[in-house]
Amino acid sequence: MVKKWWKEAVFYQIYPRSFCDGNGDGIGDIKGIIGKLDYLSRLGVDAVWLSPVYDSPNDDNGYDIRDYLKIMQEFGTMEEFDALLSGLHSRGMRLIMDLVVNHTSDEHAWFQEAVRDPYGPYHDYYLFRENEDGREPNNWTSFFGQGKYGDAWRYIPENDEWALHLFSKKQMDLNWDNPRMRREIYTMVKWWLEKGVDGFRLDVINYISKEEGLPYGNESVGNMLGYVGIEHYFYGPHLHDYLRELRCMAFDPYEAFSVGETPGIGMQMGKLLTGEDRHELDMIFSFDHLETPGHMRFDEYRYDLNYLKQYYTEWMEGYGNRCWMSLFYDNHDNPRMISKVSDDPHYRFAIGKLLGMIQFTLKGTPFLYQGQELGAVNVPFTDMSQIRDVESINLYEELCRSMSEEEAFRRILAGTRDHARAMMKWQEAEEQKEDRDSIYYFYKKLIALRKKYPALIYGEIRITNHSRKNLFTWFRELDGEEFYIECNLSEKPLTRPARPEGFRGLLSSCKEPGRLMQPYEACLYRKEMR
Repeated sequence: MVKKWWKEAVFYQIYPRSFCDGNGDGIGDIKGIIGKLDYLSRLGVDAVWLSPVYDSPNDDNGYDIRDYLKIMQEFGTMEEFDALLSGLHSRGMRLIMDLVVNHTSDEHAWFQEAVRDPYGPYHDYYLFRENEDGREPNNWTSFFGQGKYGDAWRYIPENDEWALHLFSKKQMDLNWDNPRMRREIYTMVKWWLEKGVDGFRLDVINYISKEEGLPYGNESVGNMLGYVGIEHYFYGPHLHDYLRELRCMAFDPYEAFSVGETPGIGMQMGKLLTGEDRHELDMIFSFDHLETPGHMRFDEYRYDLNYLKQYYTEWMEGYGNRCWMSLFYDNHDNPRMISKVSDDPHYRFAIGKLLGMIQFTLKGTPFLYQGQELGAVNVPFTDMSQIRDVESINLYEELCRSMSEEEAFRRILAGTRDHARAMMKWQEAEEQKEDRDSIYYFYKKLIALRKKYPALIYGEIRITNHSRKNLFTWFRELDGEEFYIECNLSEKPLTRPARPEGFRGLLSSCKEPGRLMQPYEACLYRKEMR
């Protein structure tokens, strides 16, 4: 097993708009982040993943980039960004930026020029199709559309053409088959790496290669997966080629870290993207564990943690030592995991500590999302006027065609991305820092233990009690140092399994572990050395 800094690191995702407001205008900014670097350092964070701060018209909260080499005015200046980077490095932390290169804003200079001159070089930077019969070129649906066949296309009247957008109508898909466009992307990436940025999280990176000809999507597949046409780009024909080229041309000369957002990529395809001998990505974010089978993000249901056990067991036993897993629950695109499991505030901290125990003691790299260390839960929105997420707004309009406004809002409330984008509660952070029973303090201890004991990072893992419902147990072992972890996955007390001989309690979410495991209890044991 090859040792790397990013395997040992604890990552912390910051959504700048809602992390910390440094100038009092009600919007989070770079100045606010700088003011909280000591907080992150004391928690034990090794690297910050910063969601987009590039210049953007904000149709999709910064994921629609207008200029890759400028900072969004609301967030601050390039000088403040440089100070942030310097502040992180001086504290021994690294900075990972969001790289959004499947699409740009329609206000990006490339797209503006592509529309202005349909015969110029920039026209082929995007995916345009002629308007032959007044209909969209195919039946692909947009992720941010309203479920209509063909709504992934936007008509461009200036040239009587259609342009592809898999996301909002202002996020225009780039044509990665154009080598000149790719070279410009690599130049931009190297510009940031020259500044000292340590790597990138690559937004929907597995979508960059589309099947030649952009053929019609299978409607049965589309109805099953929720998006028509997805089989033609979620794992495109040149994906591996483009990732290897990106790594060779831009990442490797700077030893830059990469983690790809890869919706729909399972374990076996994940191995092809992250295998150490493949020279593509260091890690991927697989999202298959965020909803239980048969459920989508906007469904109202309670998450059964036994599925999380099943999912992680399969990956722990099947991913191997030549690939490395990312471990996460919350991010800027998903509701809070604690709320998915239970909306009972009595169990909030217990579930949060349980999730932390799993995340910091399985084999892989933990990614925290801002507020997770405080046990953040979903926001009690009361009506659509409070919703800012373009995806949720479009879906609400679609749902209202087939159900009442009240029913449609309940669906939006179940899955809106705005839950994770609410302002960080800094007053609560200060209170939890002083409380040794708080979830913050529990996370801080977990992070310290992971740093102290290499077995919790590089140790072999052995899952036990595979078939026992509501019980998740495993061992980690390296060079004679061994740990045992046990977790109750339910809100009901559970008979505690016999503790393996020679193990002593190191950390527990319960003050006095007894014969019965308390609801959502999680315990870590270390084998006494003889």
